Amino acid sequence: MRLSFLCLGLTASACAYSLATISGSGAASSARRAGVAHAVLDPAAPVLTDGNLRDSLARALEASPRKHIALLGSTGSIGTQTLDICREYPEYFEVISLSAGSNVELLAAQVAEFRPKVVGLAAADKEEELRDRLRAAGMTKLPEIVVGSEGQTAVAVAPGADTVVTGVVGCAGLLPTIEAIKLGRTIALANKETLIAGGPVILPLLDQYGAKMTPADSEHSAIFQCLQGVPPGALRRIILTASGGAFRDFATDELIALNREQPEVVRKKASTHPNWDMGAKITVDSATMMNKGLEVIEAHYLFGCEYDNIEIVVHPQSIVHSAVETSDTSVIAQLGWPDMRLPILYSMSWPHRLNSRLW
Repeated sequence: MRLSFLCLGLTASACAYSLATISGSGAASSARRAGVAHAVLDPAAPVLTDGNLRDSLARALEASPRKHIALLGSTGSIGTQTLDICREYPEYFEVISLSAGSNVELLAAQVAEFRPKVVGLAAADKEEELRDRLRAAGMTKLPEIVVGSEGQTAVAVAPGADTVVTGVVGCAGLLPTIEAIKLGRTIALANKETLIAGGPVILPLLDQYGAKMTPADSEHSAIFQCLQGVPPGALRRIILTASGGAFRDFATDELIALNREQPEVVRKKASTHPNWDMGAKITVDSATMMNKGLEVIEAHYLFGCEYDNIEIVVHPQSIVHSAVETSDTSVIAQLGWPDMRLPILYSMSWPHRLNSRLW
């Protein structure tokens, strides 16, 4: 696994960029390619299989159906952006169920607006406060409210839902995802830990129950989009881009000295991403580059690609979200603005493309 750099020069009328670090050149490139075997595809991987290719084509030729959304983590960064999309595309997305941790004020406002049938609340001690807020908002008929750890699963398996957006952080998303897969639902995956911690369990279940998994993370969505129409066995390697995080312009000695003298400055900077609007944990993980390590594992399970054939490229502008190299050495990249609503939207609308209303 290599770490490279890719820089873009953008103008108002054109986007000129160099793929030297991606495609390589000359003898060095030939030598490198000679040592890179074709990616080994795990037959259980949810993407780049015969069945997925046929299903993608069949669905793409049909009219885009209305999706019924179960949203885990509705008050977090992924959750609020998912609801932005549902708000702008009411004819395509209906919210069936919502779950949150302890932000009762925001959850109550979301429930009053979207009127889900099932609501999960992790903070059991705030159930009455939630009910009071919903009544104060004019709701006479309240949704089913499930508190504690069972709330996430109740939301994921809510009757009528067909697409589950997993916007929760950590392993809390694993069990609800498993239960939703058993019902054959599409998983719009925004929870990395589901595959990182449970990949060997999740992949056979997807195959067994005929469920689909579409990535909502920007890099994995980019790879997913690049692979649409690529036949099984044609993936050579994955080029996973990274912004470099908040400390990308710091020398090691400089960062160590700053942390020693002004640790509060380092902590504040680590919690602010230069390009993306994300949750607190992923922002800090991006600053340390830990997030990219997790994404390598996620890409391995999603696309069945060997770790040695996944390359990280530091790209500070976050315009090229990732790329793939195919067996004939062609490189296919996906470009877009650094806005998480783009990959979330495609994870929900796949394989259809909806007219832009958000930008």
